[in-house]
Amino acid sequence: MAKFTKEDALRYHEGNRPGKIEVIPTKPHSTQLDLSLAYSPGVAEPCLKIQKNPDDVYKYTAKGNLVAVISNGTAVLGLGDIGAEAGKPVMEGKGLLFKIFADIDVFDIEVDTKDVDEFVKIVKGIAPTFGGINLEDIKAPECFAIEDRLKTELNIPIMHDDQHGTAIISSAGMLNAIEIQKKKISDIKLVVNGAGASAVACTRLYISLGMKKKNIIMLDSKGVIHKSRTDLSDIKREFATSQNRHTLEEAINGADMFLGLSVANVLSPEMVKSMADRPIVFALANPNPEIAYDLAIKVRNDLIMATGRSDHPNQVNNVLGFPFIFRGALDVKATGINEEMKIAAVKALANLAKEDVPDMVNTAYKEMNLNYGTDYIIPKPLDPRLLTIVAPAVAKAAMESGIARAPITDWEAYEMELEQRMGRDNKLLRLLTNKAKQDPKRIVFAEGENFKVLKAAQTVLNEGIAQPILLGNKKEIKQIIHDNELDIEDIPIIDWRSEEEQKRRENFANILFKKRNRKGLTCAEALEHMTNRNYFGAMMVETGEADALISGSTSKYADTIKPAIHTVGIKPKINHIAGMYLLMTKQGPIFFSDTTVNPRPDAQTIVDTTLLTAEAVRKFNIEPVIALVSYSNFGSIRTGSPVRVQQAAAILHRDHPDLIVDGDIQMNFALNCELRDQMFPFSKLGKRKVNTIIFPNLSSGNIAYKMMQELAQVEAIGPILLGMNKSIHVIALESSVREIVNMVTIAVVDAQ
Repeated sequence: MAKFTKEDALRYHEGNRPGKIEVIPTKPHSTQLDLSLAYSPGVAEPCLKIQKNPDDVYKYTAKGNLVAVISNGTAVLGLGDIGAEAGKPVMEGKGLLFKIFADIDVFDIEVDTKDVDEFVKIVKGIAPTFGGINLEDIKAPECFAIEDRLKTELNIPIMHDDQHGTAIISSAGMLNAIEIQKKKISDIKLVVNGAGASAVACTRLYISLGMKKKNIIMLDSKGVIHKSRTDLSDIKREFATSQNRHTLEEAINGADMFLGLSVANVLSPEMVKSMADRPIVFALANPNPEIAYDLAIKVRNDLIMATGRSDHPNQVNNVLGFPFIFRGALDVKATGINEEMKIAAVKALANLAKEDVPDMVNTAYKEMNLNYGTDYIIPKPLDPRLLTIVAPAVAKAAMESGIARAPITDWEAYEMELEQRMGRDNKLLRLLTNKAKQDPKRIVFAEGENFKVLKAAQTVLNEGIAQPILLGNKKEIKQIIHDNELDIEDIPIIDWRSEEEQKRRENFANILFKKRNRKGLTCAEALEHMTNRNYFGAMMVETGEADALISGSTSKYADTIKPAIHTVGIKPKINHIAGMYLLMTKQGPIFFSDTTVNPRPDAQTIVDTTLLTAEAVRKFNIEPVIALVSYSNFGSIRTGSPVRVQQAAAILHRDHPDLIVDGDIQMNFALNCELRDQMFPFSKLGKRKVNTIIFPNLSSGNIAYKMMQELAQVEAIGPILLGMNKSIHVIALESSVREIVNMVTIAVVDAQ
């Protein structure tokens, strides 16, 4: 589980702009004509169309991709009844998840009432705004009545995720666990500890999938829900048993499966021992399960276990469900979310777990080769296939059950649309972070006296991304740590200029002198270089005392590159280095190179830069599609920089025919597949989406990425230094903590 402080959480939510979501216009709005079309008088035309045909609201407004996340804050996370406003950060967070996983827009609505009738009236009143409604964090039993009434009285997809999200994900895991344990669902004896919204929804869905109600024992805080009890609500009475069992200890004896949606540590090792052969334990209390994972598997080696935690196998995580379920429901304009759609999602998730797992998912979760089995019964949240597997399954179920108002006819086109909405690439940084965590490396932070650097060091340490080593004055660094209450007291600090480091400086100087004594370097100069933090840090990497170096937050770019070249050197057969930026755009990542190193490259330097960049892009599990850009198209200009680009393209086509690269080409044709195919059908790029841009000179590359940053508000990760023998990376002077963390992540993956 990621570690963070209260201050980290508050600072994240406050930031430069409070909250986590915003509204962005989707139409042009820069001219008077644009504004006249957007509002008065142009807006009258779609209004009149919708008045004549209400279904046109989906054609002319954002309703079809807009979900309301609605709560009254009566059952928030593990916080309980904290009120509508206090629950708003959670609803905004849910909105963020909808957007990043399924490209669904969200308005979060916090309703200040606990009265069921009033709540339903308010939601019905605002329902025309939305294509779907996600009810969230509403306590039982009111949540049951609210959902039932809204589903009856409205004709859009509605789901209380606290109930059905957990039910759907756990059901997928349950089906696979039963199969692996070689049991039949109709024979399973189930114990459910907890009788809240999630427990009830899970149990009902398990029954829909074939489990027998007579084989189920449910417990609340007072013990087994028994028919002899007189304090049962109508919902609890639905699951009352007549079996002569009254405690969890009695109920669990001989059971095939335990489902916990209650509190931590209520299931003892002795209880697990008393279960039937090949038992299944879903201990889903958060943050701590009903029994600790290590304890459970220690007492039963024939056990399959799932929890709600990301640091154990088989995490039951609602994000596997709700974004994709609503995506499918919205895309066919379903009038609801019915049992058939939920079961379709269950089976899609269960079947996906049986498929071969992509390498990028294995990498993200620190696994060599995830395979369907006891430790992998549910797909992982970062699996890029979820959107294209679950959403279509839900959409098909809506169509087959007769509640789809806009049936899909071309499923291949629909899958392409889903990939274009999000695609694998938008999850790239999260996947890289998980890859770094797989094997954290020792990272030297050359500028240890800088607060942002120290904060980044704390972040990568707490998140398990890297093992930081700080260079700097120990007293000064410790004072900054103390003044800012940073939790990094145990990070090694090396004052490279101190007397105690003299022997190491001398050793490093001797190594440097041997490397460069025939390039004009004297012994005295080598020793002097070792008083420079960048030389000292780079030499730590060269000698194996560290795995990577991060520098640049307080020094010029060239002041970091030169020591790196002198110490670790450039890769064999490549006489150049280059700087690459990874730009995280809404259309996916795009790589810009060279943006920081070579002012006026000749043709061979452009070739070398292209090869270095292609190698780097493949490390991100992306096949490079490369455009060599210029201000001309395929020889239309025969002077100046276009000639060097043309020569580079010719060399690449001759010596590297398998590389997807072409040029010279103007930027608009490089990025617009249709326009390019129309004008230049002969191009080797074909109809492929270009993801890598090689610039003809440093000026154009540097200007381009900075324009993207400022005008398009694109997140830029870099500069990523290419061509070095070892992992040396430079951060920009203006880098934020987040940008430094991103560069550390890149450095770790590079070092791996």
